[in-house]
Amino acid sequence: MSTYTSIKLIARPEPGPISPDLFEITQQEVPQAGSNEILVKQTHMSLDPAMRGWMSPDPESYIPPVALGEVMRSAGLGEVIESNNADFKVGDRVMGMMGWTEYYLGSGEGLRQVQASLDAEMALSIFALPGLTATQGLYGFSEPKAGETIVVSGAAGSVGSLVGQLAKADGLTVIGVAGSEEKCNWLTNDLGFDGAINYKTDDLEARLTQLAPKGIDMYFENTGGPIQQHVINHMNAHGRIVVCGMISDYAAAEPSAGPNWIPIIKKRLTIRGFAMPDHFGDVPALIAKLTPYVMAGKIKHRAHIIDGLESSIDGLNLLFTGGNKGKLIVKL
Repeated sequence: MSTYTSIKLIARPEPGPISPDLFEITQQEVPQAGSNEILVKQTHMSLDPAMRGWMSPDPESYIPPVALGEVMRSAGLGEVIESNNADFKVGDRVMGMMGWTEYYLGSGEGLRQVQASLDAEMALSIFALPGLTATQGLYGFSEPKAGETIVVSGAAGSVGSLVGQLAKADGLTVIGVAGSEEKCNWLTNDLGFDGAINYKTDDLEARLTQLAPKGIDMYFENTGGPIQQHVINHMNAHGRIVVCGMISDYAAAEPSAGPNWIPIIKKRLTIRGFAMPDHFGDVPALIAKLTPYVMAGKIKHRAHIIDGLESSIDGLNLLFTGGNKGKLIVKL
């Protein structure tokens, strides 16, 4: 009898690191595809900061929490090994929400086919949730214009690095905020950002004054934390702020203090929070928007690979300590 491993969420996280006692590692018999079903052997799995929120019991979140006793939610990529669904054939590579599991069994709803020639790391780093989120946030809400200045927090992360590269390709001045000198050097030397700020060691006010002497037109917020207030103070009138994530607060016992709203009023700033599940119907258009930049060689990525499904538990903490260098992917 062939078996496979899956990991279920059995408890809600407390403030602080993710711990193994939140999960149950299970062994099950490999199933067969039933009527209109497909069986997928997952080969690569994405770890994303949003998972912390998916584990929360918050009923008012943008997506229902993972129920206790269910397989932990995640996106991944794999190969169809059995199919009773006319939309999929054996050998197809597919990508979508499959969870923390070595095998996915279902109707295939929400999965999309991936070109056989597309590298798995590139697929999950660019054409999965990070690229969709970056494209929707930048072009759906930010109204970028050549000559403007954008600041991106979490700029070395999977979403922020793509936002910055897209903006740079469109003729904007791009300033990235990251948490180490290595990451800042990667942003400027490899990705072509115009400047980078190490929020852990730099004088934030001085660096923003130096790098954005004409002010800031757009702020793409992925992290929260101390940089936020400084950026808002440097925003130009009618600037746009897109709030994609607040990773510094996800594991905190108390959220960090918010910005003073007086500059928001004086400068007539537009602030827009968004979450990608609201826009899954736009995925084909987002892929069509993103693909030419990739084909033209204007988008680079790097992946941080960890091995084995069970490495997901400790690996998830890398996203909140800044220990990952690039898109965090589990290779199964």
